[in-house]
Amino acid sequence: MNPRLDQPLRLGTRRSKLAMSQSGHVADAVRAITGRPVELVEITTYGDVSREHLAQIGGTGVFVTALRDALLRGEVDFAVHSLKDLPTAQPEELVIAAMPLREDPRDALVARDGLTFEQLPDGARIGTGSPRRTAQLNHYARALGKRIETVAIRGNVDTRIGFVRDGELDAVVLAAAGLNRIGRGDEATDLLSVDSVLPAPGQGALAVECLASNTELIASLAELDDPYTRAAVTAERSLLAALEAGCSAPVGALADLLADGQVVNEMRLRGVVGTLDGATLVQLSTTGPVPQSYDEAMALGRELADEMLAKGAAGLMGERSL
Repeated sequence: MNPRLDQPLRLGTRRSKLAMSQSGHVADAVRAITGRPVELVEITTYGDVSREHLAQIGGTGVFVTALRDALLRGEVDFAVHSLKDLPTAQPEELVIAAMPLREDPRDALVARDGLTFEQLPDGARIGTGSPRRTAQLNHYARALGKRIETVAIRGNVDTRIGFVRDGELDAVVLAAAGLNRIGRGDEATDLLSVDSVLPAPGQGALAVECLASNTELIASLAELDDPYTRAAVTAERSLLAALEAGCSAPVGALADLLADGQVVNEMRLRGVVGTLDGATLVQLSTTGPVPQSYDEAMALGRELADEMLAKGAAGLMGERSL
């Protein structure tokens, strides 16, 4: 046997149950493509050990820096990230070799007594560590003629849902994709429509990253890539970068494909930024041909960001430390 085929590929992953689950799915796919064993290498990131809220530690890169350092030191061959955790600037030495088919990008509500968001009582206490969710949930509640109290929380899925089970909070908001990936999607009591709450740029998508010099591995990982997912999240992240906002800023974005029958012919990109109290939102959308290249996807995001900035979006992002 070729010794190279017998040599395990080392996949760097965060230690959380969710990270291990999504990395495990990628590992299975890479084993099938390459015929080589894949071993998970667990790495602790700053975002995993810090107890500060993400808005305070900056958010950008806190879950990925340690994984990228391990790649650059040659301790792992490739790494799997939640795409929404990745900074928008890409290091030259690394390449995102694959963005697999995206999971459900929506936010999910897990509430007591099986309640939906619209059924929550006035003054309901909702847990989230995300300024983006805080701004849009408050706006959604205002539109329904009621008030909510958002409570800053951190922790893994068990910890967050535990706040509801223990009666400390009426509800928490999590990414639907995360719940689905650990087999707990049925615990969501409401999937929040993207017409009311836009997800984080890249939410529900994964990034498989490796050294730019490892051309053989890049070619193998490319088989996992979904071109529509890549076009969509590239446009979303371009919007985020053009607004000069990190992943702790109150920015939501979603690019979705518009089909005419079976033929996908257009992509719609929606973006939102708002004050944390939900009183003011700048929410715009643009529709164009499905981007056929990285540059076209980037241009779509920049175009919408320019329109949002012209409508006053920059002034709404100064609150990110609250």
